[in-house]
Amino acid sequence: MSEETTEKKSLNFIEERIEQDLKSGKHQAVQTRFPPEPNGFLHIGHAKAICVDFGLAAAYKGKCNLRFDDTNPLTEDELYVEAIKKDIEWLGFNWNQELTSSGHFQQLYDYALSLIKKGLAYVCDQTPEEMAADKGTPTVPGKESPFRSRSVEENLDLFQRMAAGEFEEGSKSLRAKIDMAHTNMHMRDPIMYRIRKQAHHVTGNQWKVYPMYDYAHGVCDAIEGITHSICTLEFEVHRPLYEWFNNQIDTPAKPQQIEMARLNLAYTITSKRKLLQLVNEGFVEGWDDPRMPTISGLRRRGYSPASIRKFCDKVGVSKRESLTEIGLLEFCAREDLNKTSNRVMAIFDPLKVVITNYPEAQTEECEAKNNPEDDAAGTRKLPFGRELYIERSDFMEDAPKKFFRLTNGKEVRFKFAYYITCNEVIKDEEGKIVALHCTYDPQTKGGWSDDGRKVKGTIHWLSAEHAVPAKVNLFEHLFTVENPAKTDDFLTSLNPESKKTVEVLVEPGLKQSKPGDRVQFERTAYFCVDTESTPDHLVFNRTVTLKG
Repeated sequence: MSEETTEKKSLNFIEERIEQDLKSGKHQAVQTRFPPEPNGFLHIGHAKAICVDFGLAAAYKGKCNLRFDDTNPLTEDELYVEAIKKDIEWLGFNWNQELTSSGHFQQLYDYALSLIKKGLAYVCDQTPEEMAADKGTPTVPGKESPFRSRSVEENLDLFQRMAAGEFEEGSKSLRAKIDMAHTNMHMRDPIMYRIRKQAHHVTGNQWKVYPMYDYAHGVCDAIEGITHSICTLEFEVHRPLYEWFNNQIDTPAKPQQIEMARLNLAYTITSKRKLLQLVNEGFVEGWDDPRMPTISGLRRRGYSPASIRKFCDKVGVSKRESLTEIGLLEFCAREDLNKTSNRVMAIFDPLKVVITNYPEAQTEECEAKNNPEDDAAGTRKLPFGRELYIERSDFMEDAPKKFFRLTNGKEVRFKFAYYITCNEVIKDEEGKIVALHCTYDPQTKGGWSDDGRKVKGTIHWLSAEHAVPAKVNLFEHLFTVENPAKTDDFLTSLNPESKKTVEVLVEPGLKQSKPGDRVQFERTAYFCVDTESTPDHLVFNRTVTLKG
């Protein structure tokens, strides 16, 4: 659901709920939020959530906040905060307010005190192992903690001393007092606060206790006046707890949690924990490695914001988990890049062509159209001379009838230049073709003839004198299996051939290109200038091939 979508669509189940709430008067306006935890870089699954959260707010003329769910100081970092903001802005969205869960810590703490005073929360001395053992199963009730009957006064005293840093980590926790026999395991006295004597990247050493996600998330939604809290299906079983906290506390709003299927992409891992492992153990070259499903990785590889938004639109919103073919993402990229990418010449396997009837010292310029899909893209000048390079695969000495590229005695069009005829094949002592001697027709400049000649073949080329060396990174799937998340050890399905670097030649104008520029190498694929590229050391990343 991007802001640019204009065609009329049938409503999905989230939109139906929003329209019901607006019609009934339950809400006067829509307020959503995108709530990432700053413990890693955003990935393609987050892109869908961003499009939904911001898209719903835009569709209903509401507002969307960016809230960092920063309740775990052990894993969070300001580096991730800045990366997340950059990714959201790059995708084309702007948030109403930038907020943090840590900004609500005092209010969350005060609400926890109110629950203790109501007899709905208690300090527990059980270890995590003891709590797990007493939890029971979905069909067997759990056992109540021996500390569940502490008085309100004792619980207030202990919790305040926890907050003051008096106790060691793991020695105590604050638990909600709900029902240890509840059929929903999340309702069996869940932990609200744990002791963490760790500096927080926002609040420093102010706090010694930190709220758990299940407590903080829903209450922060309520504090901020969120009307519709969109999350993924795994949180459906958490919804009763989300509502319990907000119903027991006098919060400003009572938001509605709505769950949708998460985005699962074939040949991809989207677990931040596993992505972090890939980074830390050196299986990839960083969070923005172009093989990674992170937004920064997709950006570096050459995917455009529009193509990712279109992909998220096509995936849509559903209640059923599924595995999305990566071909759909690549299709959206091709569709956008075809319209927006300038065409350039690049040679991967050069074969020299000598135009024997072309003046030896002469060089001229051929006018080349930048993008046949966009007249506004204009034209550029390509140098043309006596010695040129073509792709070796564009010549065949003994060609079959339907081979329409360069061969002995037949004309072919050099794009934007002239008609060329091969007259002689030059080979080395081992019989390998090392050069072609050809002639050109000076009357066909621009690649066209006025005499009605029909030339079926058109190939690209580069001036040998002006061609510029460059490195090209060719990427394949990072994993060899369609669903690596389902394997026993996802690392065993890493593709050792996921990256290959080759040397190529490109046209001289590309020395002026900047990191992030997207181009189509004629007849080959779409590429992006890498972040490590410089005018003297050009590096390109293949985004997608021309065809799926």
